[in-house]
Order: sequence, then C-alpha cells, then structure tokens
Amino acid sequence: MRLFPAKGRWRTAVLVLLLVAGVLATYANHFNNPFHFDDNHAVVDNPYIRDLRNAPRFFTDATTFSNLPANRAYRPLVPLSLALDYRLGHGLKPVFFQSSTFLWFLVQLALMYALFRRICDIARPDADNQWVALFAAALYALHPAIAETVNYVIQRGDLYSTLGVIAGLVVYEAAPRTRRFGVYLLPVAAALLSKPPALVFPALLFCYIVLFEEAKPGAALRRCVPALIITAALGWLTSAMTPKAFTAGAVSGVAYRMTQPLVALRYFRAFLIPDRLSADTDHAPVNGIFDGFARLGFVFIIAVALAAWWCSKRREWRPTAFGLWWFLVSLVPTSIFPLAEVENDHRMFFPFVGLALAICWPAALWLYGRAPMPSAWRLAVATACLVVLAAYASGTRDRNRVWSSDETLWYDVTLKSPHNGRGLMNYGLTQMAKGNMLRALEYFERALEYTPAYYILDVNLGIANGALHRDEAAERYFRQAVQLAPAEAISHYFYARWLQQRGRGPEAVAELQQSIACNPDHLDTRYLLMEAYAQQGDWEKVKEAALATVDRFPADATARAYVSRAGSARAASAHAASAATTRAPGSSEEYLNLSLAYHRAGRFQDAINAAKSALKLRPDYAEAYNNIAAGY
Repeated sequence: MRLFPAKGRWRTAVLVLLLVAGVLATYANHFNNPFHFDDNHAVVDNPYIRDLRNAPRFFTDATTFSNLPANRAYRPLVPLSLALDYRLGHGLKPVFFQSSTFLWFLVQLALMYALFRRICDIARPDADNQWVALFAAALYALHPAIAETVNYVIQRGDLYSTLGVIAGLVVYEAAPRTRRFGVYLLPVAAALLSKPPALVFPALLFCYIVLFEEAKPGAALRRCVPALIITAALGWLTSAMTPKAFTAGAVSGVAYRMTQPLVALRYFRAFLIPDRLSADTDHAPVNGIFDGFARLGFVFIIAVALAAWWCSKRREWRPTAFGLWWFLVSLVPTSIFPLAEVENDHRMFFPFVGLALAICWPAALWLYGRAPMPSAWRLAVATACLVVLAAYASGTRDRNRVWSSDETLWYDVTLKSPHNGRGLMNYGLTQMAKGNMLRALEYFERALEYTPAYYILDVNLGIANGALHRDEAAERYFRQAVQLAPAEAISHYFYARWLQQRGRGPEAVAELQQSIACNPDHLDTRYLLMEAYAQQGDWEKVKEAALATVDRFPADATARAYVSRAGSARAASAHAASAATTRAPGSSEEYLNLSLAYHRAGRFQDAINAAKSALKLRPDYAEAYNNIAAGY
C-alpha cells in the first residue's frame, strides 16, 4: 500500500516544500549560532572528532564521545556525524554543524507529514487531511521549544533518535511487504545508536497496530516481537559499552522520579504557552507526592491516560489517542532513568511529535462536523492557523537570537532560572571573557548560594581572583577545587595555568602531570605542559610530551608543531650559548640578535635581559622593547 495515491503526489510535494520554506525562513537566523554548554566537552574539546579515521572507534570505544569521563556515553552515530561536519568545515565552523542538524530536521518534518497524513486518512478519510497533517507538522516545526534542540549541536542525538522512530513507523506502514525482512527496523537501529529514548519504539508500534490495524493486543504484541528483540539487543549493547565512569548526575533517584509527572505537566503547558523556556532550568526535585504541586502532576498523568483510552475506543478519535500515548510513552526513558536535571527543554523534542497531532486532530474533527463551510469560514480558519504559526515562528526566531552567543544564552537563563547556580556561573564566565572581572565575581558569588560545593565554580573564582591579582584568594579557590574533585583534570589544569603565570613552573608541571593522569584526552593540559617545558628550556621534555600527544592523536597539528619547534630550539639554543660564551656583544644590534636567539631557544628571561642591555646602549630602541614584551 502506498502512503498516498499517485494523483496526490504533486500536491503532497508542493505542501512539503511550503513547509520546508516556512521552516527555513524561521531558522534563517540560527545557522551561525556557536557551540554551547555540553558542546564544549563533546565537540569543541573532543580530539576524536577532529580525525575521521577515528570513525571505527566511535562504534567500539565510548570514550571517544567526550573528553570528560563522566559524560562518556555510547552514542556512536553522534560523534561520527560531528567528525563528518568537522571534516566538511575543515574545523570547528558552527555553520557546518548547524546546517547538518537542520538538514536532518527537515527530513524528520517530511516524514512527520507522511505519518500524520496516513494516520488521519485511516481514522477519517478526507481530502482536507493533507492540510491537517501539514498544520500539525508545521506547528511542531515552528514551536519555540523545538529550537532548544535544533540550536544545541550535541543534542542532535535527540533529533536522530526521534527521526529514526518516525522513519521506522513510516516504513512499516508504507512497505508492508518488507516487514518480514525487518527493513523498518533499520532506522530504529540507527536511532538506538544515537540516543536511548528510541527504546520506546516497540511500545509506539504496539499502539499503532492496535489503533490503526485494529489488531487484538495479543496479536499486536506478536507483531512487535522483532522490534522488541532489536531494541533489547541494542539497549544491552549501549549499556555494556558505556564506561563505568559515566554518571548521570542525579542526587536522588526517588525524588527525581517523583518529580516527573509534574515535569510532564510543565511540558504540556509549554506546548500551549512557551513563555518560560530556559536552556538550564532551576526546577528542583520534589520531596514527596504531597510536596507543592507534585500531586497535580500525578492527576495530570492519569487524566491524559484516561483521555487516550477514551479516544482509543472511537475510530475517528484515534489519531488523538495515538498522539497522547506517544506523549506519555516517549517521556518514560527520561522519567525512570535519573538525570542531573529533573527537566530540560530539549527533552520536549520527542514527545511534542505526538502532542502536535493530539491537539490538532480534535480541531479538525470540529471543523469537519461543520462542513460544508462557507468560503468566509474557510478563510477565517486559514487566517487563524497562519496567525498561530506566525506567533510560534516569531517565538522561535527569538529563541534563535537567545542562542546566538554565550552571553545572551546565559543571561536569559539568569532571568528565567534565577536559582540556577550553574546558570549564574556561566553568565559570569561570559563577563570574565570580556574582561569584566568584578561583574564576573558578582555572579560567581551569587552562584555560591545555590552550588556551594561545585568545583568548577571554585576554579572560576580562582581565575577571576587571579586576574585581579588577589593571589591568596585565587590559590585558596584553586586548592579547594582540587580538593573537591581530585580526579578531574580541569581542577589541576587551571591551577597549573595560574601557577605557570606566577612563575612557579615546577609546581605547574606537577599539576599538569596529575591532570594528564586524570584524563589523557584533555589536550589543553598537554599543550600547556609542552609550553611549560619550553619556557624552562627543557626541549627534550618538550619533544617527549609532544611525541606522546602525537602517538595518541596522530592528526594533532599543535603537537606536531611542538615536535618541530623542539628540534629547532635545540639548535638555536646551542647557537645562543656559543654566541654568549665566545664574546660579549658590543652593540645594541648584537644584544638584540642575542635576545632573539634566546627567545627562539625558549630562554625568555635571558631574552629579556639581553634586550634590556640593548636599551642601555640605545634607550629609544623600539625593537628591544618589543622583544621584552614578547619575552614576558
């Protein structure tokens, strides 16, 4: 059975193109949006995506997912896609990553239209179902909450997972003869290799078979056996391949799960009124079913389940039933597996697929009940639909602007989630990057109220105090960060960087070595260790550290440059030493050349001293001042 009759193919193509054009116009201001938040450890600082030759390792080694051990999960298709974008863009150019995500988003929307159209036609055949399907897909596509996933590069895993589930259902319906070969399970497998929420596919398939193929539950369950087998196998593989160091971050699993019904209610409200979107919410877990509005969440879940059950009994209402079951079922993985945050706006991406259909179909039935409608009524309905879509599109463009920089994103978080210590800290970081240290400290200290034992916050307090030359306070915060997280490379790295800036090279080297022991994939640590050795003039160790990095990351250009620099510096050092011992320079120009030779050898203090000697002979020697500045 084909999804649509041949005579409707051109109209379908035109409708899908209109949908694509509208979505493209809405998202036109997002393509250059930068990397944010978890993008830093999984994309920006992930050395493995910089070399496409690592592609096979993505499927065998989950440590390639991130440079932070606690965040390494087995989602091989995600780093593979990132590596492809890195190769196409010849580096970390956001436009290539954003365009890649957006392309697959458009594919998902086209498949959603196909699925919605087929479901509506089964429930109540009507030529106008094409408009219902188009509006439901457009409502989803232009919803501001969806922008939270489309803009957030590393969360393309949500997109791939959702896309694979939708594609599996579309192939199952469109090509029934291939079911026995399991063709419809191929996109599902890809979804499962992208993110775990795709594990709910068998439940959604079961709902589809019962509602639209009118099979008895037992028969439907038997048809779902292949899907159950593949999801169970890949679910087991994901669990087995995920490193033991991975931590989801939840403090209390019981409190987390008790909060999820209320979170579902908040998501439902956000679909209707998306006015509280935040990249990092401050919603805290409830303490029990009688805490605050927790009971309201459980009442909401029961009400949605009852509504879905009632709609399931009536053929023409089954699209709404399917949409409501989709909403509830797709929330299960993030509800039962405790995560660091009880809610996250990008988690709405999957459940809102069903919610878009569930909410649009009753309106369609109401309009069908009043057919035939006068032209004026049809114009009024079309105008109302366009107004709703325009309002959502405007909200989405606003969210795109919020995601346009770290400063705008985290300032928005401080307004929407004022009790989120991490959000306050991250906004402070944007001020620190601008050199506004006092304002940064203000936000860091506000963050301390909500996250008093957060080692990254202590690191940032150390950096800010160090920049203000409050060395005693800076060192206290750095040491506290190391004490709170002795196994985290970042704690040691930033302390070492501060020590190096204060001329305490040997101590810095010791911290850097500890940082590498904690996380060998943290490239910034390796680079700083090479530079520390270079400043000490120990070119043998520079070469040793650089070669160790090249051995681990063969395509790393920085490490290779240090190997070359070490070889050149040893030769230059020998030349400088010879020049210094054979005879003393007799002119300002000779002192300047000696200063340059020392600088090339990594003997920066000697370079500065030689330049100062040149100034004694020629006080207005600009090049000597330049060499002193370069040495410092």
